Amino acid sequence: MNKQISAVSLAALILLASLIVATTYWQAWDAPSLAAKQDNAIQRVAQFRIKRGLIYASDGKTALAANVRRKRGGQTLYFRRYPTHGLASQTVGYSTQGRSRAGLERSENAYLTASNANLGTIFDKLGDKLRGTTVTGNNVILNLHVRAQKIAETALRGKCGAAVVLNPKTGAVDVMASSPGYDPNKIESSSGFESILRSPSACPGSSSPLFNRATQGLYPPGSSFKTVTAAAALDAGVYTPESRFDDPGYCTEYGQRVSNALNPDQTAESYGNVNFVQAYQHSINAVFCNIGQKLGAGRVIDKAKDFGFYSKPPVELPSDSLSASGEFDRSKHVFFDDAGRMDPGRLAFGQDRLLVTPLQMALVAAGVANGGDVMEPHLVKKVMSPGGSTVLKVKPHVWKHAMKPKTAAELNVMMQAVVTGGTGGAAQIPGIKVAGKTGTAETGLNHVYDAWFIFFAPADNPQVAGAVVVEHSLNGFGGSVSAPIAKQLMQAILPAASKG
Repeated sequence: MNKQISAVSLAALILLASLIVATTYWQAWDAPSLAAKQDNAIQRVAQFRIKRGLIYASDGKTALAANVRRKRGGQTLYFRRYPTHGLASQTVGYSTQGRSRAGLERSENAYLTASNANLGTIFDKLGDKLRGTTVTGNNVILNLHVRAQKIAETALRGKCGAAVVLNPKTGAVDVMASSPGYDPNKIESSSGFESILRSPSACPGSSSPLFNRATQGLYPPGSSFKTVTAAAALDAGVYTPESRFDDPGYCTEYGQRVSNALNPDQTAESYGNVNFVQAYQHSINAVFCNIGQKLGAGRVIDKAKDFGFYSKPPVELPSDSLSASGEFDRSKHVFFDDAGRMDPGRLAFGQDRLLVTPLQMALVAAGVANGGDVMEPHLVKKVMSPGGSTVLKVKPHVWKHAMKPKTAAELNVMMQAVVTGGTGGAAQIPGIKVAGKTGTAETGLNHVYDAWFIFFAPADNPQVAGAVVVEHSLNGFGGSVSAPIAKQLMQAILPAASKG
């Protein structure tokens, strides 16, 4: 009899322990997985009883994502709304009643729903449940600069392209604009997705406004990539800023002439005998073609990897909305780094099969500005509890050591020369030293280019760095199309520049 009682007691203990373990597992450790089950109707309703945290711009006042409260079936439910009607739409993303999420709404969902593992959040959430009050998520404050973001989106309106601006010393992302954009409030309207996808657009290829061109768009960088080639040449000691070159207007690659850009009279430019600074300042393809041949494709690609190419930047967005940059094999739809299959001359001035994102090129400019170190890019500044305490504060971290400080200092001077007397004069700001590099990338269509400008300022104490690209611009050179946009962005963020 005692054995039977003992057996029953043991079985009861085992069942109780199993219940405790299962409950703890589902509620504490695998809650996101449980919530992700589309057929779990209880969870689908429960998520709307949570007052989702707000997403703010850097001023802590401008709400980019908020809530609307509705009564349904005797319950108070909360649904998403977007007060700015699409500012930084692809970056902020959306969260729908059908549990579809994108952008920061998806990547920061744990904080926004108070499901993160921070002890303060856990106790706050437990207290809300015990009191029977509404569970309130944490608020996410971004680094996005409202005025600069609006300027970027206005400047890109009617165009296809992107702009990224960040603080080169901290990695804080001030601007992440992608054009065309969309109003996320329309997502849940009748035929919302379809109407957004059908919205008028002049963009070739992937024209969806839902596509984040700043982090996903892949473009030939053109001459903006000469910054990476120059870093490779200077860092290796193969060339110095004083090294001299003879420019006949072309170089010979695999038995074919590769010409410089054309003058207005449609003849190839020729600069004669120049030094390295002048070759970079005037963006001389022939010189960089020969530099690429001297260095070899492998050394250029290795330097690109030092800047972060061939990996996705560690910014707070879903992985599938980020693209790596590098040599792209279109036939196999994969990136590759087999130097033997690359054209070193064309690679050196940003053509061949090279494709890059605007975010990556902004990080190239930031690496030069920051003395050779590329900081981790961050959209999120901090996460705050509903009561106002700090749940998370993002701190600066070095992501890549791109080059020696001496090389960065030399490139800084070269990039200033581009703006003061080269192809980037449209980016000049009175009283501010601006550094930059233009890019005019061939698209395969006659007189149609992807226009680039990468930049940082003030050059003697950089506070902003970035990249602007405008797709498929008819006769659009980087210096005339993208440099003026970059100037507006620098003026919006730099106090001294805005007064100038």
